[in-house]
Amino acid sequence: MENSKEISALVKLLDDPDPEIYEHIEKRLLEYGSEVVHFLENAWEQSLDSLLQERIENIVHKIQFSSVKEDLNLWYQSGAFDLLQGALVVNRYQYPDLDEQKIILQIEEIKREIWMGLQYEMSSIEKIKLINHIFYNVYGFSGNTKNHHDPQNSYINQVLESKKGNQISLAIIYSTIAQKLDIPVYGVNLPQHFILGYIDESKREEHEFGVLFYINAFNKGAIFGKHDVDQFLRQLNLDPLPGFYAPCSNVEIIRRIIRNLISAYENLGSKEKVEELKELQDILTNTDL
Repeated sequence: MENSKEISALVKLLDDPDPEIYEHIEKRLLEYGSEVVHFLENAWEQSLDSLLQERIENIVHKIQFSSVKEDLNLWYQSGAFDLLQGALVVNRYQYPDLDEQKIILQIEEIKREIWMGLQYEMSSIEKIKLINHIFYNVYGFSGNTKNHHDPQNSYINQVLESKKGNQISLAIIYSTIAQKLDIPVYGVNLPQHFILGYIDESKREEHEFGVLFYINAFNKGAIFGKHDVDQFLRQLNLDPLPGFYAPCSNVEIIRRIIRNLISAYENLGSKEKVEELKELQDILTNTDL
């Protein structure tokens, strides 16, 4: 790497006691971006100086957070077509060294298991029952009812490892698998409870918004109808707005993940994380997507 000599020299100066010199070095390293992370991590491992280690951690975090913001903005500006990719970008906020390929392969494995049981003549309900059997009974996914507000429930890698998540993380994995199998399951932005809808565009005249039925990914894929949504909204004293019944955009889903994380970190008193997540939230401001 042609810049390695300068980067190494800058890293050696990171323990300078003069704040102005440190500020200049930090600025220069931040300009290099992700290519300096390896040098910084090596220096951190070789150092016993707590101030130097703290400075390195701060710079690495700033670089990685900047990368997350850039990637989230790119995903958003490119049309936000891939929901899983959006969730993985947010995942990298907490897990910057995330092995995305590992997650994709884990999801592919579940998809393949379901695909082997699919038959052409199956009805929409039968297909969902098959997904439910594999997803909840064979792989053991379930809603995390004990630690519902734990931020780990919103990170896809943690949900795939622990097999426990919240309404939205389970719904993202569930709908991603379904769509990979050409089963039209999409997110529905119901207040206080994120759900899924089975969509058939050809049945819009018989079923409002083309939703044949709804699915509760948090409750083992329980199937329910529009009247259940009506009743839920009445309990919350909310008007039955179209957005509570119709499929929502991928951007809305990622916004909701970020809102969940903000709420979770507020409960934990993690002010810095809350402020950074609000920056991610601000990237997804255009309501057209």
